[in-house]
Amino acid sequence: MLPLATTTWDEKEYQALQTVIDSGMFSMGKYVAQFEQEFAEFVGSKYCVMVNSGSSANLLAVAAMFYKQESPLKPGDEVIVPAVSWSTTYYPLDQYGLKLKFVDVDKETLNLDLLQVEAAISEKTRAIFAVNLLGNPIDYDALNTLIQGKDITVLEDNCESMGATINGKQAGTFGLIGTYSSFFSHHISTMEGGMAVTDDEELYHIMLSVRAHGWTRNLPKENKVCTKSDNAFEESFRFVLPGYNLRPLDMSGALGIEQLRKLPEIVSGRRSNAKVFQEVFSQIDGLSIQKETGDSSWFGFALIVEKGKEKRDELIKVLAENGVDCRPIVAGNFVRNEVVKYFDYEVHGELVNADLLSDCGLFIGNHHYGIEKELSEIAQLIQTTLAN
Repeated sequence: MLPLATTTWDEKEYQALQTVIDSGMFSMGKYVAQFEQEFAEFVGSKYCVMVNSGSSANLLAVAAMFYKQESPLKPGDEVIVPAVSWSTTYYPLDQYGLKLKFVDVDKETLNLDLLQVEAAISEKTRAIFAVNLLGNPIDYDALNTLIQGKDITVLEDNCESMGATINGKQAGTFGLIGTYSSFFSHHISTMEGGMAVTDDEELYHIMLSVRAHGWTRNLPKENKVCTKSDNAFEESFRFVLPGYNLRPLDMSGALGIEQLRKLPEIVSGRRSNAKVFQEVFSQIDGLSIQKETGDSSWFGFALIVEKGKEKRDELIKVLAENGVDCRPIVAGNFVRNEVVKYFDYEVHGELVNADLLSDCGLFIGNHHYGIEKELSEIAQLIQTTLAN
């Protein structure tokens, strides 16, 4: 009845792929560079660095914060994170020796509970890795008010919320660095892919180097990382920062160019579906839905079953039997995962709402095309199941 994700490609994407194939140059090149420029312009940021996934974009953002000249992050610094997000929001922080402080989410928006954030801030807090969950941005005016006058940087994981806005400003551009994903199931698809955007030229140059082995080859002659010579031979294999190979294929850049042109229509379609979802699902007794902040781009539709885990699990079974794909609300309360035993972390307060999402939450897919009929049928299934 309703899959979790479907393709947004047509012949233009296949032709873009063929153009790159015909060129014989598959690695990062002119199409990636063009997409980066166009994506930066679309979101209203000065710089964009494309990588091979949204996870890599998060890694690149965290790494860049360690190599900037003024007030870099250092191992042991404390970073506030929401207790509900995807794994690769957290992993780069751990891998760079940062201390994670998990904070509960708001039951209605599913994003960071800003009252809990305010209480969690300590003298050791150096950053907040804010996450815009399932298309829904955080109230960044309120968040910035909390940290005003403090040496705290906001980084923004916007991998699930491309195209969301607050007062016309694109989500992903409120933090010092914002990250995006263009994986198949996300708003646009470049097969695998991700982007990091910033208005900070130094961080941009650092990310250009770190993305590709930490070398100087992709840096402009005048840059804020190193003094670069005119000797192309020597600069081709010169390494100045500890880096990775996070580069995308040029095919991903070519796909991104075509997909970006469709993004406004894709987001508009998702928002049209969301109006139906809000109207119909808000009327179901025993069910809570995500409250929108600003203009969400509605990655998916989150549901919280108020009758508890047993009824939630029954509902999941009914949906599966009727061809409705569903998933946990991202990773639920991430602190419940065994992997955190490897982290340096602490939990601020009680993660009541994160636990609720783990035990009683799920989400179903949204799409760029109309699904009014499917949503109505799913609502009837849910209503019947919850009434029994």
